Amino acid sequence: MAQRRVLITGASGEITRQLLPTFRDRYELVLLDTRQSAHANDIINVDVSDPDIEKYREYFRDIDIIVHNVRSTKLGVKTSAPRQWLKSRPGPEPVEGYFVERNSVDMAFNGLRLAMEENVRRVVITSSNHAADWYETKLHNGQLDTIGPEIYPLSDNFYGWAKATYEHLGFIFATGRLGRMVENVQIRVGAPRPIRAADFDGDQVSHKRDLGGYISERDMQQLYTKSIEAEDIRNEDGIPFQIFYGISNNTRAFWSFGNSRKVIGYTPEDDSEIKFAKDIERHIATNDRTM
Repeated sequence: MAQRRVLITGASGEITRQLLPTFRDRYELVLLDTRQSAHANDIINVDVSDPDIEKYREYFRDIDIIVHNVRSTKLGVKTSAPRQWLKSRPGPEPVEGYFVERNSVDMAFNGLRLAMEENVRRVVITSSNHAADWYETKLHNGQLDTIGPEIYPLSDNFYGWAKATYEHLGFIFATGRLGRMVENVQIRVGAPRPIRAADFDGDQVSHKRDLGGYISERDMQQLYTKSIEAEDIRNEDGIPFQIFYGISNNTRAFWSFGNSRKVIGYTPEDDSEIKFAKDIERHIATNDRTM
């Protein structure tokens, strides 16, 4: 079987860095970004936010899978989510964040449109747990035990709004309403980084929250490769569309990955409770999940 040709947007970013060791062994890659990176010397300088998609259409031809990792940022404009579960939350974010994240949505649209027009079978989009971060206060004060992708996405910040919009946009393309069906998987990535108590300044709720949301590099690689290679991702309505939470098999997990286990056979190997056991023993005084 010929190698799949996989195009990655946002190739200079951290998610791509973690995926590349496995991807380079399995796929023929086309890497796009506006920045270069130490982890890849073969990135093509392409700005997929440009509405003139003819400038970069050629790179999307003869592609089997798109992995869409790119997002928009602007120096000095914060769009990321506050910690809803804290008693004292930071002040309001600037409304200019809307325009930054609208650019992120436009990039996702351009990728999905090119996928439809160039007969790309599937798009795997890096969404975020923040697509549904409104529920986290309830999760961390004991009113909810867990949530999964079937829960209606709600967020009170522009970063989370953009990720929820990715998902709605992807569903439209998956239905075939706009033309050819574009299969897509939306991955709500959790905490793809080492979880160190020193980073939380004694805030045990936030520390435990990130332990629950942790995803290791090898679990990330497994989740994305299975999202790429699974033969059938149709949901119960026959639409080739799925939302998966990107977490490891964590003892303190509060997001469900039951559907990714069922649909694509995702079987994460790591658990933050084991991986960071010594740090947890030194810094966490109680055994409950978050409170």
